[in-house]
Amino acid sequence: MKLKLRSSQLFTSYIQPGVWIWIICQIFLFQSSHGRGLQEITCGSVFKLLNTAFKIRLHSHDVKYGSGSGQQSVTGTDVKEDVNSNWQVKGIPNLPCTRGEPVKCGTKIRLEHIQTGRNLHSHLFSSPLSGHQEISAFGEEGEGDSGDIWEIVCKSHNWQRDDAIQLRHVDTEAYLSASGNTYGRPIHGQMEIIGISHSDSSCYWKAVEGIFVHPSEPTPTRSHSDSEHEHNEL
Repeated sequence: MKLKLRSSQLFTSYIQPGVWIWIICQIFLFQSSHGRGLQEITCGSVFKLLNTAFKIRLHSHDVKYGSGSGQQSVTGTDVKEDVNSNWQVKGIPNLPCTRGEPVKCGTKIRLEHIQTGRNLHSHLFSSPLSGHQEISAFGEEGEGDSGDIWEIVCKSHNWQRDDAIQLRHVDTEAYLSASGNTYGRPIHGQMEIIGISHSDSSCYWKAVEGIFVHPSEPTPTRSHSDSEHEHNEL
């Protein structure tokens, strides 16, 4: 007597137990990175920002510019998993945003670099490679000055996770961009991040991997256990 197997039984019979564990882990990571169905960027969320033109993630580290302001440098990296690319969206002084509240288009925000506690910042210093407007990370424990404030430029009512948005610097009206130029040592291959006065294709960013906060969830905090890459002055 021949034993007939259904196609689903035949499929599962070829999958080893270890493979099932891997599949389950991938499903869990997919659900985590997609915020359990949350489609809007919310206050308190921590995520990476992908430049849609150059496919690099907004990045920082405790490496100071050797020219210009001498503040902590901000670059772009093509490494997906680097913890130094995590940023937290938060309100501005005297106008905080409520944890889990959707961020509306046109809202003024700050982006805090999780690993160093400094805010995405700009001012009228020149960038080291292209001579455009310098972008840095500034402040201590998330507190800096008005140069940390950015406006979300997008077309929907709220900042959607699938949207390619722009970040316009409030003090100087420059758009967050990437020049296409890359650094040598000590951060070989990382791209120069700049501010430019006009909007073009290099000014669009998407929120990608991260933790997207619901109103009932605690705000993610900085993890001191994550390993950091050692760099010196730029």
